[in-house]
Amino acid sequence: MGLSNYLVGILNFLTFLLSIPIIAVGGWLANQHNTECYKYLQGPVIGIGVFILVVSLLGFLGSCFRQRFLLWLYLVVMFLLILLLFCFTIFAFVVTNKAAGQVVSNKGYKEYRLGDYTSWLQRQIKDSSNWAKVESCLSEAKVCNSLNSDYPTQATFDKANLTPVQV
Repeated sequence: MGLSNYLVGILNFLTFLLSIPIIAVGGWLANQHNTECYKYLQGPVIGIGVFILVVSLLGFLGSCFRQRFLLWLYLVVMFLLILLLFCFTIFAFVVTNKAAGQVVSNKGYKEYRLGDYTSWLQRQIKDSSNWAKVESCLSEAKVCNSLNSDYPTQATFDKANLTPVQV
């Protein structure tokens, strides 16, 4: 029993240390980048960092000082986190599963249509404020900037193996 307390304490202390750079990256995003895409990311990054910090502190303090209440709280929070990640994974598969892309003759890429996706995802993309954020992030990431230089002719473009985002 004592070994497991030490192991939980050590792992949570390491997790605590790892949460500090996550929070720092969130702060760096907030201070250094004024673009829409980075603004969209800074809140979740800081939130995840603070959440990891608090949960790791619960586990560390509970195991080091043998506080049963803190350990039970840590256990419940970890269970809820695992349940949440499981639900999110199922949600992501359900929302994007239908969109496998359509094979187009004489093309090296598949064609993706908005109608191939679930109605929930279609509503999210059709919402102009959501689409503006997505479009801003794609523009900032320069996803399509090299298409003209990489594929100078229609024939080379048609044979290209493009990503779904580039299509």
